[in-house]
Amino acid sequence: MHLGLIGLGKMGNNMRERLREAQIEVVGYDSNPAVSDVADLAALAAALPTPRIVWVMVPAGVITDSVISDLAGVLDSGDLVIDGGNSRFTEDFKHAEQLSHSGINFVDAGVSGGVWGLKNGYGLMVGGDKADVERAMPMFDALRPEGPRAEGFVHVGEVGAGHYAKMVHNGIEYALMQAYAEGYELLDTKKDIIKDVTGTFKAWQRGTVVRSWLLELLVLALEEDPEFVDIEGYVEDSGEGRWTIEEAIANAVPVPTISASIFARFVSRQEDSPAMKAVAALRNQFGGHAVKKAD
Repeated sequence: MHLGLIGLGKMGNNMRERLREAQIEVVGYDSNPAVSDVADLAALAAALPTPRIVWVMVPAGVITDSVISDLAGVLDSGDLVIDGGNSRFTEDFKHAEQLSHSGINFVDAGVSGGVWGLKNGYGLMVGGDKADVERAMPMFDALRPEGPRAEGFVHVGEVGAGHYAKMVHNGIEYALMQAYAEGYELLDTKKDIIKDVTGTFKAWQRGTVVRSWLLELLVLALEEDPEFVDIEGYVEDSGEGRWTIEEAIANAVPVPTISASIFARFVSRQEDSPAMKAVAALRNQFGGHAVKKAD
């Protein structure tokens, strides 16, 4: 089986290697010629037997839009494009419509696994026509973790459903990470009652109700740098957290935990929070509480 893979960054390059280990022939293209198998998208299309399957693994937004537009010009009717990036689900409707004018089919795939996917496999949430999904199933099986398919792969629904599921997945991920982070800060307080913070998290990895892969990753991070002295407390958000909250608002679904987690990330980007200044000033005004003067 053959696959064209566009985007050979941290995840794309590992996906190419995992697919090849499963005896799937992969022709990769990247704007970086040092890692690319072909010079351009036209060469990619020429290297693949028809009907083609092309997997797009590039940053969401303008870059994905550009790649989809270019593919519409080099692929043929009956070919299949899979967007495995972190596109917003509403973009899938646009891309599917755009490609359909050339008779090209479209599937969206939410992919989770990060840089560990090469070793552990990738969790896959897929949206699209059943026939298109079945056509690409050997690739999905190669990428997903070993074990029952239903525990690492799901055909969620029609086009857009895969990225919608991945959006909610990442919203939950935001909240889980924030909970572990707040627990870490409390365990690591100046009270000094906990003598082994790293060991505490490590002991939670088996048998406890809070065990998870995220917990295992936190233990790895703590073993490398127990006090996080080499890390600045500044956290970006990649988009899915915001989209999850926007969808929740649009559908009147309460998501207070996910909302709080993304607002906490915003706080992390402020060297000196104006809101906290206002709180301190108000406490001083109504209660005479002491205010810490700025240097």
